[in-house]
Amino acid sequence: MAQSDKLGRRSVMAAAVVASFLMLVFGLAYRVVAGRLAAPATTTPIDPATVQRFPMQIGEWMGQDVAIDEATVRATDTDAHINRRYSRQGSLESVNLYVACGVKARDLMPHRPEVCYTGNGWTLTERRSVELSLSDGTKLPCNIIQFSRGGLNTQKVLVLDYYIVDGQYCSDVSLLRSKAWRGSGTVKYVAQVQVVTSITAIMTADSATRSVSAFAVDSVASIAGLFENTEGNPTSE
Repeated sequence: MAQSDKLGRRSVMAAAVVASFLMLVFGLAYRVVAGRLAAPATTTPIDPATVQRFPMQIGEWMGQDVAIDEATVRATDTDAHINRRYSRQGSLESVNLYVACGVKARDLMPHRPEVCYTGNGWTLTERRSVELSLSDGTKLPCNIIQFSRGGLNTQKVLVLDYYIVDGQYCSDVSLLRSKAWRGSGTVKYVAQVQVVTSITAIMTADSATRSVSAFAVDSVASIAGLFENTEGNPTSE
């Protein structure tokens, strides 16, 4: 066998060994994180009555509760939730606010917009990460995701999504995973926040982005305040 062929076979074998080792390591890491996320919660879930006291008026925005059927509530694995439509006074702007609260990180992680919307027939057309400036000088990291559905009469929605995990703002589930890696019982509470609006001929993608961003900035302090007895003031991650 030629020397070059021997070297080629050795390279392939070495690559296979390295790939198998990495798969083993990542597989073990996944099982460790999954096991810790599945550990029994060590904190008391937030009282649903607490979130129902969330203000109906936030700055120029006036809210109205939107009912969710019990089957959907059970499927979301939340301890408490907010589902409201807020309209801005003096304009045609309106957004839907959904806040899912829980202490079982494993149950909340799968229910992300990119998973739930696509699972219900929507197509993800755009996704970008942004940081919104808050009045206290901190940043709110979040994702802005656009979905579409339908043919001739295409529906389009824009979703602004972020998390509050034990007093820290984050744009995705990476903080949940890192806390789980440090050990079980490290996640005291999780709040997933979604601000949603439709994209129409009147509400373009740019104006929809401005609306969801403005409401997110106006409402974040009130949302964080729901957990004041659980944790200190949130910070960005």
